[in-house]
Amino acid sequence: MTEKHIVLEDIDPVMLYGVANGHLQMLKSLYPKLRVTARGNVIRILGDADEMERFERCIEQMRQHVLKYNTIGEEDIIDIVNGRQTKADAVKGVVVYSVSGRPIKGRSENQQRLIEAYEQNDMVFAVGPAGTGKTYLSIALAVKALKEKTAKKIILSRPAVEAGEKLGFLPGDMKDKIDPYLQPLYDALEDMLPQVKLQDMMEKHVIQIAPLAFMRGRTLNDAVVILDEAQNTTPQQIRMFLTRMGWNTKMIITGDMTQIDLPHSQKSGLVDALRILNGIEGIGVVELTKKDIVRHKLVTRIVQAYEHDENKV
Repeated sequence: MTEKHIVLEDIDPVMLYGVANGHLQMLKSLYPKLRVTARGNVIRILGDADEMERFERCIEQMRQHVLKYNTIGEEDIIDIVNGRQTKADAVKGVVVYSVSGRPIKGRSENQQRLIEAYEQNDMVFAVGPAGTGKTYLSIALAVKALKEKTAKKIILSRPAVEAGEKLGFLPGDMKDKIDPYLQPLYDALEDMLPQVKLQDMMEKHVIQIAPLAFMRGRTLNDAVVILDEAQNTTPQQIRMFLTRMGWNTKMIITGDMTQIDLPHSQKSGLVDALRILNGIEGIGVVELTKKDIVRHKLVTRIVQAYEHDENKV
C-alpha cells in the first residue's frame, strides 16, 4: 500500500471537489482501487501504486483545466480520465475564460486585430468609442500573459482627471479617493479572476492598479502595462508613462477621442502621441469603430446619434 498527499496551492479546492464534494465522489468511483480523502487543499490517496499514478495525472490535468477555464464539470472530468479533449479545449481563439467559464475572445474584426497587434508588437494603441471592448480585451490579454507566465505582473493605470480640489473633498485616505477612478479596471479583473486569487495577487503586488501620477520614476520590467482613458492625459503625462517601459514588457494604451475631459485649452496626450509615434516599428495602432461595440444595442444607437449631431454643427 502506497500513500501520497497532493496539495492544491493555486486553485480554489472547492472548484475541483465540486458542490457537496460531487466531483470527488465521482473520482472515487472512477478509481476504485484507491482510498481518497480531502481536507482543505490537501488530497490524501492510499492504495495501488499504478492507479495512484494515473489519479495524480488526472488531478494535475483537472488543476490545469480549472486554472485555464475557471470552471470544471463532470463531463470535463470524464473526458480527462478517458484521455479525450474537453469541450472547452475544442473552442478556438479564446484569450482567457471568465470566472463563470465564459470564453473571452475577439468578437469583431477589429477586436481580433487588437489581439494580433498585441502579439506582434511591444506597444499597442487601441482607440475607439465607448463599448468597443478596448479595456476589457486588453486586461484579458494581460491576465493571459500572467497565467502563461510570459509576464510576472500586471500594472493598470488611469489618469484621475479631477485629481485637484474635487478629489480632496472625497472621504477617506488616498486609496479611497482614487478608487472610484479605477473601478472599471477592478470590474474587469473580478470577471476574469476568482475573488480570493485576485485579492492575493493584489496583496503581493502581482497586480497593481494606480493612478497615472504614481508611475513617475518607475521602470516597469517583466510586465503587461495598460494605460486606460489615455485621451485624458496631457502630452507630458503620456510621454512620462511611455518611457517607463522596461525589459520584457508590453504596453497597451487605450482611449476614446470623443470623451476628452481635459480643459479646452489643454491638448490631449493621446492625440499627440499618435501623431508623433506614427509609423515607428514595434508600435501597433488599432482603431475600433461603432461596429465593434459589444454592449447593449442602444449604445451603438447613442454613439451614432451623437456623431450625427456633431456632423450637423
